[in-house]
Amino acid sequence: MCRSLEHLPITCLERAKELKARFGSFLLKQELNIMGHSQKADKLTLEDRQKWSFHELLAHKEGLCAFTTFLSSEYSEENIAFYLACEGYRNTKSSSKLCAKARKIYEEFICSDAPREINLDHETRSITLKNIEQPTLSCFNLAQSKIYTLMEKDCYPRFLKSTVYQELITQHVG
Repeated sequence: MCRSLEHLPITCLERAKELKARFGSFLLKQELNIMGHSQKADKLTLEDRQKWSFHELLAHKEGLCAFTTFLSSEYSEENIAFYLACEGYRNTKSSSKLCAKARKIYEEFICSDAPREINLDHETRSITLKNIEQPTLSCFNLAQSKIYTLMEKDCYPRFLKSTVYQELITQHVG
């Protein structure tokens, strides 16, 4: 009854990819609101958007949403999801919740065969596993730093050449 994806016209696959990216952006906005992620939401000029560094991109809600949409289109949104989960974890107020939150992040993103496994070397995985045995607010710092660098050096340059970025910088212009 169901046919494999290779039987679908390429335009259908492209449209499905676009919809996935747009829904991913919507879900991220909801997730940011739930997490209370303090993103800058001020209106930016075209010039401001063109000068964004990677750090500034992640600091602005619309930049973060556009970057997440781009990562979704490349099937690598787990990187930004992990980065944001670590940011949320670092803002945990109750020390009694650290252990459960740390275990959840580890199982979702870091352990072998995790549902949203990120690309980390064996040493970083081992260090992070040891860190969560007695979790602190900084137990994911090494892994988060590696993923941040990966996104900054690999994904961000491609993002700057993408149509998602072009749409972002021209948004509200004219």
